[in-house]
Amino acid sequence: MNQFLNFLTKTSVSAVSTVSVWSVSVFAIGQPLLLSSLFAVGGGIAAYSTTSFITTNLFLKRHGLSRKEYKYIQKNLEEANKKIKRLRKSLISIRNIASIKQNIELLRIVNKIYSITKTEPRRFYLAEEFYYSHLDSLVELSEKHAFLAAQPKKSKEMADSLTETRETISTLAQSVEKDLYDVLAKDIDHLNFELDVAKLTIDKKK
Repeated sequence: MNQFLNFLTKTSVSAVSTVSVWSVSVFAIGQPLLLSSLFAVGGGIAAYSTTSFITTNLFLKRHGLSRKEYKYIQKNLEEANKKIKRLRKSLISIRNIASIKQNIELLRIVNKIYSITKTEPRRFYLAEEFYYSHLDSLVELSEKHAFLAAQPKKSKEMADSLTETRETISTLAQSVEKDLYDVLAKDIDHLNFELDVAKLTIDKKK
């Protein structure tokens, strides 16, 4: 759901309702200004709530979700957003040159999965492994790596641990890339179908 457009719609309807109720109350009915203002505020609040209810219902119907499902997904997305911020902070702090490119690409994919599921919440079910497993592992490992890498002196054991952690993060990056493909699977299938149709059309013309 586009939060800005949704908010703009609700506030616009509320503002128009507030002005309309106030105008009718003062000029048509002849109520005192204070009472008219109270009516107007009440009308604005009612209009905002009604519009919010309607837009949310339309959004849920379009995506085939119940309110309970949407609330559950939103809760998970809020938690995921906090984890992604932690992941971004720890990955950015890693100064290992060999890991920079991988970390940037990893963050790009993670953000892409999050933005897609936030826009189309039903796709959350296609990325459950990402949200319930891979993201948590990435946050834990990247924070561990950032902590150890920041130490002024490193023992051989610590250096080995850093290497192993980088390799594990690299493996998880491949899993996250697959998570993105899973989220986009239907789009890819649809695109391939459209390409096949286009090719058949071209072949017929030849």
